Amino acid sequence: MTSCNPPPLPHHHHWCCCVLSLLLSLLLLHFPVLDAQTPRQVNNTGFSCSKSSSNYPCSAYAFYRANSPNFLDLATIGDLFSVSRLMIAKPSNISSPSSSLLPDQPLFVPLSCSCNSVNTTFGSISYANISYTIKPNDTFFIVSSTHFQNLTTYPSVEVVNPTLLPTNLQIGDNVVFPVFCKCPNKTISNYMISYVVQPSDNISSIASRFGAREQSIIDANGGGDDALHVYDTIFIPVTRLPVLSQPTAVAPSAPPPPPPPRTDRSGTVRGLAVGLGITGLLLILVSGLWVCLWVGRRDEGKQKKQGNLYLGGGGGRGKESMADAKLIASVSDCLDKYRVFGIEELMEATGGFSENCLIQGSVYRGSIDGEIYAIKKMRWNAYDELKILQKVNHGNLVKLEGFCTDPEESNCFLVYEYVENGSLYSWLHQDCRNEKLSWKTRLRIAIDIANGLQYIHEHTRPRVVHKDIKSSNILLDANMRAKIANFGLAKSGMNAITMHIVGTQGYIAPEYLADGVVSTKMDVFSFGVVLLELVSGKEAIDEEGNLLWASAIRTFEVGNEVEKGRRLREWLDKGVLRETCSMESLMGVVAVAIACLHRDPTKRPSIVDIVYALSKSEDIGFDVSDEGIGSPRVMAR
Repeated sequence: MTSCNPPPLPHHHHWCCCVLSLLLSLLLLHFPVLDAQTPRQVNNTGFSCSKSSSNYPCSAYAFYRANSPNFLDLATIGDLFSVSRLMIAKPSNISSPSSSLLPDQPLFVPLSCSCNSVNTTFGSISYANISYTIKPNDTFFIVSSTHFQNLTTYPSVEVVNPTLLPTNLQIGDNVVFPVFCKCPNKTISNYMISYVVQPSDNISSIASRFGAREQSIIDANGGGDDALHVYDTIFIPVTRLPVLSQPTAVAPSAPPPPPPPRTDRSGTVRGLAVGLGITGLLLILVSGLWVCLWVGRRDEGKQKKQGNLYLGGGGGRGKESMADAKLIASVSDCLDKYRVFGIEELMEATGGFSENCLIQGSVYRGSIDGEIYAIKKMRWNAYDELKILQKVNHGNLVKLEGFCTDPEESNCFLVYEYVENGSLYSWLHQDCRNEKLSWKTRLRIAIDIANGLQYIHEHTRPRVVHKDIKSSNILLDANMRAKIANFGLAKSGMNAITMHIVGTQGYIAPEYLADGVVSTKMDVFSFGVVLLELVSGKEAIDEEGNLLWASAIRTFEVGNEVEKGRRLREWLDKGVLRETCSMESLMGVVAVAIACLHRDPTKRPSIVDIVYALSKSEDIGFDVSDEGIGSPRVMAR
């Protein structure tokens, strides 16, 4: 298969990059960025932690403010932090996750906080791994100070991403932004809130806002007078999350107030000198960039005359572009397998990607030639997902039908089969579903998921690890059969170590969260959590941050069969509780789930063993009593 690595730059591009990098370095050396984050970034690479501490990993929260123009809805903010809208809406006291937000509207964003080894110089740092895809004009500094609102710093980003050159970032690069967090001492508090100090703040006002003790905040941040600095991230220990006061209606954002006039003339003179110097260097920088672009366009014209890749869309639009060529290279050996759609087709199918066609996240419903498709809109980061999808073809995996590129907007689109009945998450957890799943259907869904995992774990070479098994990534077709979706985080190969921790709170395996170990057993762990959701109807993590799998282990790991049966009755989804199904079948599924959740990944069952055990539970039968499973006679079995 053709490599997805970009071709080497022509000689003149190397020369231009060197000149521009030198000019940029001179600019940064002689004229430091005048921003509130600068004083703390001279040597702030994060907060040290001990990997041996029993506090880690943990659930934490970041206090975040909605801001214009790009972060005024929960979907966009959720994508930034790799969490769902609902996971932000619940702790933030927002009743409608799809509504727009006001500028500066307060939010609690959940974090998966872990103690991460960085290198021998910095040791271990406490942070949440947030994956971000570089877009045009992004820099480590801009993203950390604006998008993440100083919840991290660019020196920390550099330390966590040692293989990336900050002055040579490419659109589509995946970068880990370490959002600062800290795990609490459970004897003192339940949560730590990461909070960025504002100019008007003091210890008293912060303590009052979050319902915390002043001394507790000081102690959590090292104590002394140095505990509070403007635009620093500090940690606020709380026993429970405070209820945020939210506006009842969204009003148009007001323009920011003008900055107060400066009265210090010496400061004005210094500022003018700095400004003139920066302007001069910027003129040189722009001139160099113009020369590079002129030379590049001249050579590009020569290449076009010699002939270049021409990609014709299914809707009639063709576009010459290196980005198209890179995408085509990644699927060059299976173009006959996938349809190449045109951007006009997709725009027409989705009404210009309107909200009315939005299914979830960035996936839209669209009709093309009378056929319904699910269309996933992405930035230029679809190559890895396409490489994985080439290797898989199974009835319990959502099928890729084709793709499309839009170089003008730097977008890529993956077009999937449309799965009629939506996600398992919506059936289990959303009140709008009047119909409840029967136990027989739930068990069949569990077996379907296990069969899909068995295929990618056992029948692909190298083996594929999905890395994001959760109920919202399980789709149900017209016959209520399950299909695994969303291979955006999947990895081909296993037993690797990565610092790029991605996934969803409540489903992440402990060894992956703590040490970055990637293996098929992390999918087994996540599958165990989905089994618990099917049995209990509970979410993987509740609004208080309690993990479903941790609660299940405490409930079912010890005790005799009668005691476990009594506990299971309290745990069961009420819809299942009223059914006439075998208690042995239910206990068998719970036993599989608990085995999947073993902290030692080597002691978790293989997916082959899981398929066998679940099939055995299905064979036990259902019509064991005319009474519901909640009856004492059935519970005693």
